[in-house]
Amino acid sequence: MQRTFLMVKPDGVQRGLIGEIVTRFERKGLQLVAAKFIWINEEQAAQHYREHREKSFFEELVAMVTSGPVLAMVWQGNEAIAVARALIGKTLFLEAGAGTIRGDFAARTRMNVVHGADSPESAQREIDLFFEPHECVEYTRTIAPWM
Repeated sequence: MQRTFLMVKPDGVQRGLIGEIVTRFERKGLQLVAAKFIWINEEQAAQHYREHREKSFFEELVAMVTSGPVLAMVWQGNEAIAVARALIGKTLFLEAGAGTIRGDFAARTRMNVVHGADSPESAQREIDLFFEPHECVEYTRTIAPWM
């Protein structure tokens, strides 16, 4: 069972897409184990996007993700990172296919509705940045044998 970090960004929150996004992950069979509605500060945002620190768009990323509240989440399931990335779609919204979250809802590359960790290392780092270990709930879903 693999865990991943996902976040509905401020533009997704403002557009009322939280329910739609959560539903897509649930329908795919991923299991939500933690969630919190928060307003990220600049320090957290800088840590979250640290791999982009030297890139020209870093400040824009930090400004975007701190511009409003986000829904930070931890999901788990078989190949959760790859499954989530497939549901999310490509970062560049024009390249995100129809049927993906970004393909269906993103209108700009930097405001692309949702973030998903891209590797096990990133997932763990991002989970640790936003959640304490006790905030992730362990439970067995009764439908697990069918998933």
